[in-house]
Amino acid sequence: QVQLVESGGGLVQAGDSLRLSCRGAGRTCDINNYAMGWFRQGPGKERELVAALNWRGDTTYYVGSVKGRFTISRDNAKTMLYLQMNSLKPEDTATYYCARARRTRLTNDPDDYDYWGQGTQVTVSS
Repeated sequence: QVQLVESGGGLVQAGDSLRLSCRGAGRTCDINNYAMGWFRQGPGKERELVAALNWRGDTTYYVGSVKGRFTISRDNAKTMLYLQMNSLKPEDTATYYCARARRTRLTNDPDDYDYWGQGTQVTVSS
């Protein structure tokens, strides 16, 4: 069984930065050998994939609206996933979820993700 726990959300002003963390619990191989991603769901919006990376962390994907501002990374030695968010905008306001994919290669298909955290709230004021 894999458990994912996010942290690092909060209330910030536009232009500020936040770093989200996701701690994986379970068998190390069940986390480190799989691609991971960060999703978000804003008020009245569908859940969307924000960023993803493969099991090694050397191949990444970003949705267009966050390219150049967000950076996804992982530390497999600590079974941790991170999302560094810079130059935050009010439209980044959402609940952010980390998720584990069923595969090692990067995927931007939400149906490929099988384990999810409970989410951490990010609110960006203008």
